[in-house]
Amino acid sequence: MSLKVPYAWEVRLLTWAEEALRTQSSSGGTHADAQLLDAAYHQCETITSLHSRTFFLASGLLPEPKRRAARALYAFCRVTDDIVDQNTSSQHRLKALQDWQRRVMQSHPPSNDLVALAWADTCARFSIPRGYAEQLINGVARDLTQVRYQTFAELAEYSYGVASTVGLMAMHITGFAGEQALPYAVKLGVALQVTNILRDVAEDWRTGRLYLPLEELALFGLTEDDLAQGVVDNRWRRFMKHQIDRNRHLYEESWPGIAMLDPDGRFAIGAAAELYCAILKDIEDHDYDVFSRRAHVSLVGKVRRLPSIWWRSRRSVTLA
Repeated sequence: MSLKVPYAWEVRLLTWAEEALRTQSSSGGTHADAQLLDAAYHQCETITSLHSRTFFLASGLLPEPKRRAARALYAFCRVTDDIVDQNTSSQHRLKALQDWQRRVMQSHPPSNDLVALAWADTCARFSIPRGYAEQLINGVARDLTQVRYQTFAELAEYSYGVASTVGLMAMHITGFAGEQALPYAVKLGVALQVTNILRDVAEDWRTGRLYLPLEELALFGLTEDDLAQGVVDNRWRRFMKHQIDRNRHLYEESWPGIAMLDPDGRFAIGAAAELYCAILKDIEDHDYDVFSRRAHVSLVGKVRRLPSIWWRSRRSVTLA
């Protein structure tokens, strides 16, 4: 299997991924007893079910030890993100994030910090390089200082920090064939994050953030005033079609990486990719209006897609 020549923006991201892969990973395990660990993982399961029905459904397709670990990963990311989204000063949020980083990066966190405890246990069990968690925290911290992105390359770098790192950590949970899988995980992470960005334009705008590349908005004749007014005209439709076409292409290019995962993890990762990609179709079906409604895929729609996703995850291995 061969991967096409990387996009210019991919090169730096792949370098970051390779550097983090070589950082130290935890070993041995936590000192917590089994009952406390069960409580910690249950807390992570609750957080996942409350905040991401798609991830909860996709992770449910994993065998039990990997399922618990995937939900600990989600909870770690959720807590990190929530700290930055607090309605407090940037200085206060930065200090809270630094305090969280100190706790969550410990091999043996306090027994009353359940998410940190489950995450420490997951890192030890699946040998997750600590560099990826550090990159994620640094990526999320970027929201404290940067609220505009000039080019797609800049946006891709942000997306690596907050999403590709998640995929790279998830690969250690599912198991993967080797370093040749890294570019696919990086690309999928960018695709997933850009999907979030396209879905959440209105919500992000209300918090003072604009992730859409300013250079490309200008290319299609759009201004920030248009976004503030929620204008859906032919300029916006052409702009969104361009964004969605590129995003779908990234999803397609990431799919061969599914074959590089351990067999019991392919369906879950394939489901996560396909169910998020389906959000793009919902945006199209509602005339690219992401201002008056939040694009989503219903539970019935998700379940209906699972058989074809299962078949594709199997077929991708045959074609590899």
